[in-house]
Amino acid sequence: MEGSAATGWRRPLQRVSMQEHMAIDVSPGPIRPIRLISDYFPHFYPFAELAQHGPGPRPAASGAERPLPADPEPEGDSDDSAGLGMLEFTLLFDADNSALHCTAHRAKGLKPPAAGSVDTYVKANLLPGASKASQLRTRTVRGTRGPVWEETLTYHGFTRQDAGRKTLRLCVCEDPRLRRRGRGPPLGELRVPLRKLVPNRARSFDVCLEKRRLIKRPKSLDAARGMSLYEEETEAEEAAGAERGRILLSLCYSSQRGGLLVGVLRCAHLAPMDANGYSDPFVRLLLQPNVGKKSKYKTSVRKKTLNPEFNEEFFYGGPREELAQKTLLVSVWDYDLGTADDFIGGVQLGSHASGERLWHWRECLGHSNHRLELWHPLDGVPLQLSD
Repeated sequence: MEGSAATGWRRPLQRVSMQEHMAIDVSPGPIRPIRLISDYFPHFYPFAELAQHGPGPRPAASGAERPLPADPEPEGDSDDSAGLGMLEFTLLFDADNSALHCTAHRAKGLKPPAAGSVDTYVKANLLPGASKASQLRTRTVRGTRGPVWEETLTYHGFTRQDAGRKTLRLCVCEDPRLRRRGRGPPLGELRVPLRKLVPNRARSFDVCLEKRRLIKRPKSLDAARGMSLYEEETEAEEAAGAERGRILLSLCYSSQRGGLLVGVLRCAHLAPMDANGYSDPFVRLLLQPNVGKKSKYKTSVRKKTLNPEFNEEFFYGGPREELAQKTLLVSVWDYDLGTADDFIGGVQLGSHASGERLWHWRECLGHSNHRLELWHPLDGVPLQLSD
């Protein structure tokens, strides 16, 4: 050692080629795929997986999609819908009676926020439009994740124009009155564009539920209310100012009584005027030009509703030639105790009208003893003719 140090001799370094270096740590054998990290952790829904895949080995999941620990029934394309369940329902557009019928049959594989049974109902809305005005709901079915309703919800005054531009939103909701946590978001929802419906032909659906989409309220409204809004509620506010509702009127000239019978049957999708999101509507009738109390009528008040049903009839005497020159003013009001009533909307029928309003007036006076019913959209501008 000392001699080597003295003479400066060093042991030559052993050089290894690149090929030899790469071959040192290589394990011969087939290349195995890298396992998903979820394979190293226990699953919390073993029964759901057994029901979905059956006994035996579970199929391997691809790297793009993680297995969802959800109920076996739903089959969706995304994580948002695959675990929320499915809803079976039927839609029928009754064009002859201007009505849309939605029959909620059943739901399958619902995923409540907490384990255990769930109390659910189906809520329907027509969009765009005032949310309260078009809101219908089924009864609540208790204690099951596969509720069966078999209940039909009907939208009266649904026209071909509505079918071309409106969308039906269906939500499966947990009844807030039957749980301690209070009100929460829906368990799932779906939307159906109604333009694809064939009039007078029923169409059945079996669709996966999706999550409710949230968007921020405009800044001008955030400062006033300090909260966020769901997307459909923003759409409803945008259309609430344009749509005041509609009214179903029947006209018939009675040759036996010698005058005009005016029937106020019902209203639909009225604009809400009260703080609770509803109205207390009633209808006023005024025939002009005319003198005396017989030219004015008023229906009874229907409390807390935006889809009131009246079925009341009023009589205006006179020959048809004289009535043909007059104008019938129909206005819908919200009754307020102790303050002035709020105007909701109105319609004018008679010789000064146009379109379907003029046709309705002339058709009933041109055919005696023939009752003609027709829906009329309400105008938001108060009628200007004087008493």
